[in-house]
Amino acid sequence: MRKWLAVLAALVAVGLLRVALGRRVRPREMATGALLGALAVVIPLAFGFLRVVIPPFTATLASHVPVMLGVFGGPFVALAAGLGSTLGFFIALGPVVAARAFVHVIWGVLGAWLYERGLRPWLVLLAVLPVHALGEALVVLPFGYNLATAGLVVGVGTALHHLVDMTITLIVLAVLVRTGLADRYLARS
Repeated sequence: MRKWLAVLAALVAVGLLRVALGRRVRPREMATGALLGALAVVIPLAFGFLRVVIPPFTATLASHVPVMLGVFGGPFVALAAGLGSTLGFFIALGPVVAARAFVHVIWGVLGAWLYERGLRPWLVLLAVLPVHALGEALVVLPFGYNLATAGLVVGVGTALHHLVDMTITLIVLAVLVRTGLADRYLARS
């Protein structure tokens, strides 16, 4: 079953790369993606003291913020931040949490697509919440967790964690807009 999960993850990654790289990637997007990707790796490694664990659910405060900010930088930036999150959680907590973190790639690229179509930042982050929560709940099933545990513990926990990190992200985004940095580093502010 894990081989099928790896194959599915690889196919999703290839598909997302095609969407994200369907146009020329600007150097600014590469730099922003690299910075947010690096931050997404560091958060699970350095901020373990901000972590809540109810297996298979874990919540590290602010761990979604790089991906959520990446949404506003475009599909490539969101993809880079999501892959950074996957790598950071793989190193810190292993394959189950890394599989959950890979879902960040999916909702991040989807959110960037919605943002490029003119949705407001708060609405984009709210719109991807069901994809995020459902995706993380479903991805733990092949690892031996039952539907009740996946749905209640992981799904509901992820939704609540998403809302907390969404609030942090919108505050950070407001500061970036106010200081003029959003115009410089994000796709549309």
